[in-house]
Amino acid sequence: MGTLYIVPTQVGNMEDMTMRAIRILKEADLVLAEDTRTSSVLLKHFDIRNRLVAHHKFNEHGTSSAIVERLKGGETIALISDAGTPGISDPGFYLAREAAKAGITVQTLPGPTACIPAIVSSGLPCDRFCFEGFIPQKKGRQTYLESLKDEVRTMIFYESPYRVVKTLQQFAEVFGDDRQVSCCREISKLHEESVRGTLAEVIAHFEETEPRGEFVIVLAGKDPKQLKEEMKEKKMFVLDSTTDEPGIGTWWGGTGIFVDFTKEENRKGDLRFLYSCARFASRPQVLRGLLTVCVMSAGDYPFMLLAVYGASCRA
Repeated sequence: MGTLYIVPTQVGNMEDMTMRAIRILKEADLVLAEDTRTSSVLLKHFDIRNRLVAHHKFNEHGTSSAIVERLKGGETIALISDAGTPGISDPGFYLAREAAKAGITVQTLPGPTACIPAIVSSGLPCDRFCFEGFIPQKKGRQTYLESLKDEVRTMIFYESPYRVVKTLQQFAEVFGDDRQVSCCREISKLHEESVRGTLAEVIAHFEETEPRGEFVIVLAGKDPKQLKEEMKEKKMFVLDSTTDEPGIGTWWGGTGIFVDFTKEENRKGDLRFLYSCARFASRPQVLRGLLTVCVMSAGDYPFMLLAVYGASCRA
């Protein structure tokens, strides 16, 4: 059996290529590239004299089986994309899955990807985040954004300069124009820039200054305190027997405020909203006493959430 190497390439500066990545590309029997014209520049720069074969989203389903057979025959094959790590909003997932299913060793080299520098430099919480990539362009776009409305983690999106203002405007409609955001463009290139502020402020900036280059949008999650207040307004909590305030309960050694699943309206509620509550509960600072959201039993239904987010409720 051979080995499939997934090799990250620079997102901007050629110096971001690792020594190991260069060695693997030189030693591989074959290099698969998203665009052979783009990748030939990279290989020439590092004097890598290897064969390039196109492997992209339009042909990966048709060519992967033949590549897997070559790997079974003992060849070493490297997969690269135009920039960054293959599989992250780029071709790579399908081939990696098929190779793994066939028992072939799949190794991914550590290396460049645009989303990590963007969130780390954003100034927004990066202890927990979710990568959303490119938003659907037409069908389901609004529904998709609405599903993220109660997300408490920092969110990362990719966007082209031609759609960035429209996307930010839609974010303001769904998340509120006071939500914090960081727009990072041209990562690792000469004109790298991060524009930070509220959605309203960043929209105003790019309405005056034409967006250029590829963008990574880092959007703050929903404020957990706001989430708690909304849950309180919806009367989702188990109340203390003597007050109208949410009561404190315990479950598996964890202490917290419980969602009352004995109420039919809570069981029929937006599961995405409840999942956000559960994720919020797992934040370490929350577990020190501010709030832990748990769920109480009302038949079999709530135990699905307990099973998925049970670890969130540990003391």
